Amino acid sequence: MHFPLPFDEAARQRAVDASGVTRRAANPELQRIVEQAASLAGAPIAAVSVIDRSRQWFAARVGIDDSERPRSESFCAFAILRPGEPLIVSDATLDPRFSHNPAVLGLPHVRFYAGIPLVDRAGFALGALCVADTRPRHEAFDAYDLSHLAREAERLMQN
Repeated sequence: MHFPLPFDEAARQRAVDASGVTRRAANPELQRIVEQAASLAGAPIAAVSVIDRSRQWFAARVGIDDSERPRSESFCAFAILRPGEPLIVSDATLDPRFSHNPAVLGLPHVRFYAGIPLVDRAGFALGALCVADTRPRHEAFDAYDLSHLAREAERLMQN
């Protein structure tokens, strides 16, 4: 699977590198945010992910065993394309961007995804705060509280 690149990918990647977030030790506050996001959304999977050159790195996670995954398998790689907007996928099996994704076809069998881009002070989306479920959700998803948690995560990532 090929992943899309933001129009300003080179500058965005420089911002990821400059943030140093992928070189930091685990942050218990980011872990708290992720646990809160999972609880809030009633979702078994949640993460603060950073989209790096060829990988999605998890700064904090719930329901995900790996500390990183290939960027080509990342839902969050799509979320960063629109830094000011949440990405909501009601049923990944019906979405052509994700229907062939290994995380949809195999474990953990992602169906629902909601991601809020994590944006630095210069406006670059470094990654996303996301929640995912193994069942589709066709009812409207209110991303307001998740967005509030994302702003908290942004502050922690930029310190």
